[in-house]
Amino acid sequence: MIGIAGGSGSGKSTVADALASALPVDSVATLRHDSYYRDRPDLSLEQRNRVNYDHPEALETDLLVEHLQHLKAGNPVEVPVYDFKTHRRLATTLRLDPAPVIIVEGILVFVDEHLRREIEIKIFVDTEPDIRAIRRIRRDMRTRGRDFEAVRKQYYETVRPMHVQFVEPSKRTADLIIPEGGENRVAIDVLVARLRAAT
Repeated sequence: MIGIAGGSGSGKSTVADALASALPVDSVATLRHDSYYRDRPDLSLEQRNRVNYDHPEALETDLLVEHLQHLKAGNPVEVPVYDFKTHRRLATTLRLDPAPVIIVEGILVFVDEHLRREIEIKIFVDTEPDIRAIRRIRRDMRTRGRDFEAVRKQYYETVRPMHVQFVEPSKRTADLIIPEGGENRVAIDVLVARLRAAT
């Protein structure tokens, strides 16, 4: 069970994908903490747009922990599918089968104590703030249907403050810190070698 945390835009997904692609297909499964954002049908779209999605309370982490325990026990799980444009969960889910290596990725993966206890190797991806901000802007505008002003507003109102309050302090719980994320081929190669030896 591998946890990969770090600030928004740090390269967590790149590291997770690099590790997963270096292993046999049936030996690894990946869970994104982002899939577990709470569904808020009680709120209008305008109200959902104002939710602080970088706070731990925005995520249904208890369900993620439950799913990890099921996977460890050898049982499949039904992972929520979250739509970032509407800030709602879809009616459909994705079945995830258990595997020898489970990768859990997200900015707040090390914040919750119960989730941390499920993780055996904790990796923190450490990337400079300006690089993370640029990546975040590019991603949100390209894939999440947001304009620059909305991304900029969210960054200063919630992303940056929550990073300082929750994400950066969680780095102290990591077993390994990888500077520059997916660009750090040495670190990724070392991790891949360790995982291949274990599987």
